[in-house]
Amino acid sequence: MYLRGSIAIIVLALVALLFFLSHRVLTPEAATIGNNVSSFDELKSRFQDLARRRGGEYAFEVLKTAQLPPNTDLHLLGHAVGDILYKQKGVEGIADCTQDFRNACSHAIVVGALNDFGEGALPKIHDACKKAPGGEGAYTMCYHGLGHGVFAYFGYDLPQTIRLCAKTGTADYHDREYVECVGGSIMELMGGGGHDHDKWLAARDKYLTSPLSPCMSPLMPDATKDICLTYLTPRLWELAGINIGNPDPSQFKTAFNYCAAIPESQKDLRQTCYGGFGKEFYPLVAARDTRDGVLYSDEQLRTVVSWCKEAGNIDGESACVGDAVSSAFWGGEKDPDPAFRLCGEVTDSTVKKHCYERLAGEIDSFVHDARRAGLCARIPSTQRGICARSS
Repeated sequence: MYLRGSIAIIVLALVALLFFLSHRVLTPEAATIGNNVSSFDELKSRFQDLARRRGGEYAFEVLKTAQLPPNTDLHLLGHAVGDILYKQKGVEGIADCTQDFRNACSHAIVVGALNDFGEGALPKIHDACKKAPGGEGAYTMCYHGLGHGVFAYFGYDLPQTIRLCAKTGTADYHDREYVECVGGSIMELMGGGGHDHDKWLAARDKYLTSPLSPCMSPLMPDATKDICLTYLTPRLWELAGINIGNPDPSQFKTAFNYCAAIPESQKDLRQTCYGGFGKEFYPLVAARDTRDGVLYSDEQLRTVVSWCKEAGNIDGESACVGDAVSSAFWGGEKDPDPAFRLCGEVTDSTVKKHCYERLAGEIDSFVHDARRAGLCARIPSTQRGICARSS
């Protein structure tokens, strides 16, 4: 019996080794493509050149395992490869997209369709987003990518972008397409500009007139203020002088204070503002590497929790940790273990309770397969009801 078990282990190890070796053969550039790179634009150019020579799918495979400089924006790099894939395969290229790099590939496909067909592309985009690989969140997140492209398509004009985004909402998804589309445009306003950098800079001067603009201004419809605040975080960090590559945690308190300026009568929006920090903290402690297989240490997860404490109040801290655990779980597309370990690192009982409630809600919303019962069982019994109500 012992010998038989040992042989089985050896066979499994050999299979794993062969898989690893074959994977590396498929992506020989992974070890070198990031060597001696001097800027993001240079790295982007290298991946786009590889995509042109070997195909967009191949370039994505390289990107999954490539050795890259710390704090490389993998989402934007994924967009760059996706742009080439769209030129090669059109809207049908979305069938080759996965949820890797936070759905950057499907985002690029729908943006390409918009640039080619204008508003007439909306039916094509709807069909393409329905085919986006991934779990239940892949379809609506596809519209987040559309928002990036709509904003650029209209020369970074926000009212026109909001008008077109409003046309995408459907009753089946409670207009979530519209909300995600506007969210993508705000993310583009915060850190995009690749389409026309000068017009993008002019748009920032026009729309970022106060710490909480445009989210809390009359320009933003009530239905989209929440998603706007979710993506506003980089702007608040910028105003606080935070260096994303090497953040000083003491500066997070200054940035959090901008959220505190939202009045008590709009408490839900204030919580969203705090939560956006957690969404950014989670990838930040891993040098913004959002690829599958990134191993989060307990120390990194404790760092996320400690940074959220800089909110200075329990409600803000809870919202921050809640969005961090949502980012870790990523609609059930990622290894769920870091999300559970993140909640385990929380010491305050109120914040810990909120963390597990948020995680239970994520499971309830996105996991409807054989994994569900096992994931629900990992939630403490006092918060498990949210998760187990329909399992």
